[in-house]
Amino acid sequence: MFADCADPKSLEGLVWFLCYLTTGKQVLFYWSFLTVLTLMAITAPIALGFGFGGALATRSHIAPLRWLGMGYTSMVRGVPDIVFFLFVPVALDQGLEWIRHKTLCPDWTEPVRQGADFVVCAAAKLPLSSSPQSVDQVYGFVLAVVAFSIVFGAFAANVLAGAMQAVPHAQLETAEAYGMSRRQVSRRILIPQMWVYALPGLSNLWMILIKATPLLFLLGVSDIVYWARELGARKSQIYDFPHPDWRLWYFLVLLVFYLAMTRVSEVVLRRVTRRLTRGQATMAGEAMRKAGA
Repeated sequence: MFADCADPKSLEGLVWFLCYLTTGKQVLFYWSFLTVLTLMAITAPIALGFGFGGALATRSHIAPLRWLGMGYTSMVRGVPDIVFFLFVPVALDQGLEWIRHKTLCPDWTEPVRQGADFVVCAAAKLPLSSSPQSVDQVYGFVLAVVAFSIVFGAFAANVLAGAMQAVPHAQLETAEAYGMSRRQVSRRILIPQMWVYALPGLSNLWMILIKATPLLFLLGVSDIVYWARELGARKSQIYDFPHPDWRLWYFLVLLVFYLAMTRVSEVVLRRVTRRLTRGQATMAGEAMRKAGA
């Protein structure tokens, strides 16, 4: 906050509004946009890795591995997303605390489960009670990334498995006839070509991921939805900058932000699709070939 903003009651008009936009909480609101962008940048490759592993597992000739891949995709896709978004962070948090509890507090005699409470020794808490608030925020963000990655990884696995099935089987048989091993066929023929068929589905998943980021608010992470609700609500006289209910304007900012993210994503994905389909034996690739001719 600037020095001229030290006494908000002495300010009026545009000066008051400029001082309001530069308060500490407003700066946190601006930084929360970076939180959302960071979530998408980290979650997308991790979820794609989960999806790729799940897709390969469903095609495995090893029965337990195939069952694991099919079970992962079926279970996550069959349960409402919000359930996993709330379950995974809690389960992971308590699992890590239980492991630390058994390691750091071996002399603890009381049960960890005490009715509806989950009680561990102070040294096993994550994060520690003495940790700064920033550590707590980072820890909650990491749990959110894991939850998002598991959920969207299952959907990506289904998309990639379908893309693998769409690759013409004759090409795989021809590669095997030329003496390629199964691993070579997958690495040189199947995987390079499947991205053409997978990109439309992955594009939709990316759009869904953008729209799902407000769920960070439900996971305890101070994201743009949290700060829009807090800063836009009516303030009483105990606040330095009281104002009417401005939630409409704050959520309008979020609307513009998500529409801009969607538009940029559409442009980028369209160019990636055009690049991948060039020269491929698909309808899009054939259309590009005829247009170039």
